[in-house]
Amino acid sequence: MHFLRASLERAGWDVLEARTARLGLELTASRKPDAILLDLGLPDGDGIDALKELRRWTSAPVIIISARGKENDKIVGLDAGADDYLTKPFGLPELLARLRVAVRHAELGPEDAPPIYEHAGLKVDLVAHRVWLRKKEIHVSPIQYEVLAVLVRNAGRVVRHEQLMKDVWGEKRDVTPEALRIFVHQLRHKIEPDPVRPRSLKTEPGVGYRLECSED
Repeated sequence: MHFLRASLERAGWDVLEARTARLGLELTASRKPDAILLDLGLPDGDGIDALKELRRWTSAPVIIISARGKENDKIVGLDAGADDYLTKPFGLPELLARLRVAVRHAELGPEDAPPIYEHAGLKVDLVAHRVWLRKKEIHVSPIQYEVLAVLVRNAGRVVRHEQLMKDVWGEKRDVTPEALRIFVHQLRHKIEPDPVRPRSLKTEPGVGYRLECSED
């Protein structure tokens, strides 16, 4: 924990440290941090319970950092209100990128998301409804575009399968996770230079999909 705090401070973040769930809740209420890093293994209780309590009265972005790396652990954490989930061990650059994305999404409402997304040769214009790969415009189907648009609006964050299906097809849908997987597979073959090793559209196994951060 000392190494993580020192690394964050060197990167320019002001850090408040709480070793227990109780103290963490008290600090969040009194100091109102821009973002919260939450370990699930706390000495006075489970981090999921602390997260549920936080979500009763704060919308501050929460990133879980935990040694619990099973798919179900991630699903439980995200369902409880976490904005992101990092499994230990992780690299500091990745954590810093996730923090920047979380704070940016908290400052900007979904309706204020940047209309232009660019990453690894992929460009998406949400206003013009156009997509380019390596400066060459490509055609995507209406459903493929809607899937991509949802991911662009949440760039840098994992989007759960259920949430993605709801946002694209609505509440009354008959699409299945397997069908979604096929749409994503087809989309990768259009937007990734190497679909086998995607650089933009990543899979969070058993959880959902993540579009890597824009280069803006």
